[in-house]
Amino acid sequence: MIYDKNNIFAKILRKEIPYKKIFENEHVLSFYDINAQKKIHALVIPKGEYIDLDDFNQKASDEEIVALSKAITEVSKILDISTDTGKGYRALTNLGEHGGQEVPHLHFHLFGGEKIGKMVE
Repeated sequence: MIYDKNNIFAKILRKEIPYKKIFENEHVLSFYDINAQKKIHALVIPKGEYIDLDDFNQKASDEEIVALSKAITEVSKILDISTDTGKGYRALTNLGEHGGQEVPHLHFHLFGGEKIGKMVE
């Protein structure tokens, strides 16, 4: 699959679509999901053009991989949902059609601020 440069997250990264930023560094951007599914629903995305987690792990630099992983923890702390400051959260990424991926740009959903419930129903 070829990366779609017109997906919504690519447009957000180019600042063509407004978003409410939570965190940003050289490799990662985090913002609130406009269609929140839980009390707290944030997105964490790499700034590079990666379709999904498999694509990211195959093509990203070690620096990008570490930055994304650490950003997820940092965002959870900013939102007071980390196990250090809150009661925990769920980090979720979907891959491909069967995994329920809707936007072809790697992104992690962070859900928290309330009990999340079952993993799969």
